[in-house]
Amino acid sequence: MTMTEATGEANERAQVAAPSALLTALEVRALVERGAMTAALPWLKRLPPGDGHPVLVLPGFTAGDQSTAPLRRLLRDLNYRSFAWRLGRNLGPTPDIVSGILARFQKIVGEHGGPVSLVGWSLGGIYARELARQFPSSVRQVITLGSPIHMVEGDRSATSRTWDSLRHRHDPEMIDRRAVREADRPPLDVPATSIYTRTDGVVHWSTCLIQRGPRAENIQVYGSHCGLGYNTAAVFAVADRLAQPAGSWRHFHPPLLLRGAFPAPADWRPRR
Repeated sequence: MTMTEATGEANERAQVAAPSALLTALEVRALVERGAMTAALPWLKRLPPGDGHPVLVLPGFTAGDQSTAPLRRLLRDLNYRSFAWRLGRNLGPTPDIVSGILARFQKIVGEHGGPVSLVGWSLGGIYARELARQFPSSVRQVITLGSPIHMVEGDRSATSRTWDSLRHRHDPEMIDRRAVREADRPPLDVPATSIYTRTDGVVHWSTCLIQRGPRAENIQVYGSHCGLGYNTAAVFAVADRLAQPAGSWRHFHPPLLLRGAFPAPADWRPRR
């Protein structure tokens, strides 16, 4: 079985298992990745500047704006208008969070008069893709970081117990949408990038893959799930994707000196 076929198997099987206990324990690596980003800031701040367009950054499950602050500060330094979601901890798709994301998104679009780029970490990336589905003309592109877009009810992750304890607070309509695997839904009408790591200790890495297309790609990096928002290679990829001129999106090609930081990505394929 090839890696591509194995990827299709992992995405289509009845239930996706959580990562191994060893990988989950290794999530402590996020602390090292955070320190590495701080050390790399002088270099990261010299990346090509953006055009000033707005970028909304959405945090992962149980996290809040503090987790995305380093990335948002860097994006501001690179000449983007970066925005926090201002909704507290991400406890899943509660009615307040669902309505709050929509209000925040529409406020940014209205005040800045142009499409918004969406960067979502883990569950935040699932929210970002839902916004892009509903309002494609108002979204410039979607970038996800370790977002398990193929997960549905019954699949497991390292945070499943916490999710299950909060499920009674979640919006039933949003839960119904997650009853269908991403593979069975139409692709987004906007450019989409999924950044993932095969050593993800929170969600199974294959659930983060999207099918490569003219405006869709996967980017693999080395690291942890909880460190993706600080991972130097992932942050470089985010900045590279955002810096593309409007209307001229192209697939990611790392510079020669950095190719070792970006192993060849897998691609989601339906099982035949």
